[in-house]
Amino acid sequence: MSSAAEMDGRRADAASRLIVALDFPSAEEAARLAAQLRGDVEVFKIGLELVYADGLLLMRSLIEAGHQIFLDAKLLDIPNTVERATTNAGRLGAAFLTVHGTDRKTLDAAVRGRGSAATKLLAITVLTSLDEADLKQQHIGLSPAELVLRRAHLARDAGFDGVVASAQEAASIRTELGDGFLIVTPGIRPAGAEAADQSRVVTPAEAIARGADYLVVGRPISAAPDPLAAAKAIIAEMAAARTGRD
Repeated sequence: MSSAAEMDGRRADAASRLIVALDFPSAEEAARLAAQLRGDVEVFKIGLELVYADGLLLMRSLIEAGHQIFLDAKLLDIPNTVERATTNAGRLGAAFLTVHGTDRKTLDAAVRGRGSAATKLLAITVLTSLDEADLKQQHIGLSPAELVLRRAHLARDAGFDGVVASAQEAASIRTELGDGFLIVTPGIRPAGAEAADQSRVVTPAEAIARGADYLVVGRPISAAPDPLAAAKAIIAEMAAARTGRD
């Protein structure tokens, strides 16, 4: 393969690993951003804010347009509810679904609910907005890194496809759980960008270098003067980082 063709392939691979967060108060605003990025971004995240603003209707239309949806539902409830919610998410066509990875009852319920659906189950380990002081307030006697690893093992043992975790913990997850376990990393900020409400942030290149498979990016793209240019720059950075990692 020529170097130009190889780079095109790496860029396409990187584009498939960028998840753009449609974190808007209305489906109309989210749809406008998705339309701007169509052709360059394949995967969009629909989270709780948008779910309560016709986000599931938008999800259907984006899937019909050929996109994949990362449904960031962050499920945590009694097992019966988690199981049925997971079943419904699979029927909707979610490519990825998040579940809080706090305990085996919750994780096992999600695995049962998925059944034969193609939905990839991802356990939330520790939210990237939290740091060690926050965990101490909850009387959790572990550091974020220790708790992330504990929950990653719990998720793998339950049959989950991967976890959502800060890139600061990605290297240790990759070392302990191997290459077949997916690591999806939020809290991504290009160099020079504000951290905002995130506590454990890294650049796209750093996240890839540490072992992340997918990056979730919101405001650095959605709030950029030119969202498409911002997305393309992040994809290029991811492609270059994967070249170095591979």
